[in-house]
Amino acid sequence: MRRLFVAGNWKMNTLAESATSLGSDLAKQYPESIEKVELLVCPPFPYLAAVGSAVDGSAIQLGAQNAYFESPGAFTGEVAVEMLLDVGSEWVILGHSERRHVLGETDETINQKVLACLSKGLKVILCVGELLSEREAGQTESVLDGQMEGGLAGLDVESLQNLAIAYEPVWAIGTGVTATEEQADSAHAHLRNWLTNRYNSDVAQDMRILYGGSVKPGNAGSLMSLPNVDGALVGGASLQFDSFSAIIDAAVETTKS
Repeated sequence: MRRLFVAGNWKMNTLAESATSLGSDLAKQYPESIEKVELLVCPPFPYLAAVGSAVDGSAIQLGAQNAYFESPGAFTGEVAVEMLLDVGSEWVILGHSERRHVLGETDETINQKVLACLSKGLKVILCVGELLSEREAGQTESVLDGQMEGGLAGLDVESLQNLAIAYEPVWAIGTGVTATEEQADSAHAHLRNWLTNRYNSDVAQDMRILYGGSVKPGNAGSLMSLPNVDGALVGGASLQFDSFSAIIDAAVETTKS
């Protein structure tokens, strides 16, 4: 059985005090590993070390929101995988829609980052998802296929053990609009079928596919109860202790049913 995974993407939010305080509160609430639910927070780069110290020894893992694929060197403004590992990051989010559609990252660039991170021991959440215009044109599945093919190019079965997928319909991110249960599970099932065809059924069944897009306490439980949804990549609701802990608790309750 796939272990549910709840990850908080803090994006370009929080300052040192609020980030550390949130990390500390979460660590106090979840001091020990939860058998059936994996937990992660991804603060902005400047606060990784401080939040890492705040959550150290608890159930909360530390992750980053991006990485560069080159080794440390003359790349002004970028952050190397080695640096993220050095401050205690275990995971990194790659291919988020804001990186793709606001900052212009291509599948090729994302793939370079995926390969570099995995090769150096940093686990990856790879984000995929379609624009509203693409969904309305009936292109959701072809868009997902292209992003999966591009993002996972060159990866063997063994590498996939340290990777999770996040399906994030772009039209549902930060909009307050959530995909229906049918839309979410259908997209996740398609991604799982793609993994079966590209790799094998074991890979497909073992892969955790998270849903991201206006996940809130009110819808988290129903989304994570869907057959092909293995957790949530949470944006805005992960910035407040009450809402994020409620989503985590919903995941725990889901595993008991």
